[in-house]
Amino acid sequence: MSTSSHPEEKYLTRRVLSMQESQTMRISNLAGKMKAEGKDVVSLSAGEPDFPTPDHVNQAGIDAIKSGFTRYTANSGISELKKAIIEKFRRDNGLEFQENQIIVSNGGKQTLANTFLALCEEGDEVIVPAPFWVSFPEMVRLAGGTPVIVHTTIESEYKITPLQLEKAITPKTKIVVLNSPSNPTGAVYNEAEVRALMQVLEGREIFVLSDEMYDMIVYGGIRPFSPARIPAMKDWVIVSNGVSKTYAMTGWRIGYLAGPKWLIDACDKIQSQTTSNPNAIAQKAAVAALIGDQRIVEERRLEFEKRRDYMYAALNSIPGFRTALPQGAFYIFPDISGVLGQTFNGVVMQDSADVAEYLLKEHFVATVPGDAFGAPNNLRLSYAASIASLEEAVNRIRRAFK
Repeated sequence: MSTSSHPEEKYLTRRVLSMQESQTMRISNLAGKMKAEGKDVVSLSAGEPDFPTPDHVNQAGIDAIKSGFTRYTANSGISELKKAIIEKFRRDNGLEFQENQIIVSNGGKQTLANTFLALCEEGDEVIVPAPFWVSFPEMVRLAGGTPVIVHTTIESEYKITPLQLEKAITPKTKIVVLNSPSNPTGAVYNEAEVRALMQVLEGREIFVLSDEMYDMIVYGGIRPFSPARIPAMKDWVIVSNGVSKTYAMTGWRIGYLAGPKWLIDACDKIQSQTTSNPNAIAQKAAVAALIGDQRIVEERRLEFEKRRDYMYAALNSIPGFRTALPQGAFYIFPDISGVLGQTFNGVVMQDSADVAEYLLKEHFVATVPGDAFGAPNNLRLSYAASIASLEEAVNRIRRAFK
């Protein structure tokens, strides 16, 4: 009996075969391997704060273990945590939800995946503005939907316009993804911009999945505005958030979703048959994060802002690099069109993947190619690193493209 040299093509589903590996994880893993080999790698690829989880949050986790809070919880999360999330939404976002409108999951990724699985049928279209977070189109494909990519430019500060949104809508449109503050660009939609986009959707049976994971990491006095605050859109907006970025809790894996009760019930059903409840200990830690002293959030935001200002000025001083000023999150997304097509140290820079590989292998700086975010002329750099590390990285990048 003959066997195929590529059995995955025979046995794996079309959905899985259509998905791409996460480029951010691939680059981070490669950088980690090089570090383990003794290479002096400066990594600007990971999407997580370099600060530790706050002490009082760690202590809440320790207390949970010591008290024996280590068993199954309610599938959608404990009531104590849901109450803390409700208070967070009221305090920080001006939003009102009930407990039965909230589900807690194993990280923000699961909240988003649950939503796509609950809403998308084969043939349904999901509008995803580019540059996009790498997992959005892949999750849509896994759910059976079709991602419709709408490209933005540095001139528009990487924000989609109402006209672009209007043109992208078809009878098959089911969901519009809005990610503000944005990973990878740091773009933030202000209230007027959000209202203008939602005006396009009013009266249409189209959902908005609003990923607000970086809502507390914003700069220049800007405040992100949730589309869930618009009364006419109340039944059509689903809000995703979590404790990972704001409280440096990426490894604790706690995300949460808020929206119409019927949709939350559907996500609860999906979660009950896949992972069941989120980590019990992490839930107690998340309660402490959300209801505890919030001054540390502001202290760290100010530090991120200093790093942003440095990276913006430094990268724009490198010939061939052009950068918009990020208004939130902790990423900067330079356009590197000016170095593409050129040869450096015998290496031709044909695309952003070539640039990222060249920087990592020849100059030991880990970045993520823009191809992964739907922007082949860009690189994503995380400034969740010390100023000293950022200065070293920039110096190496400047030398690389001399």
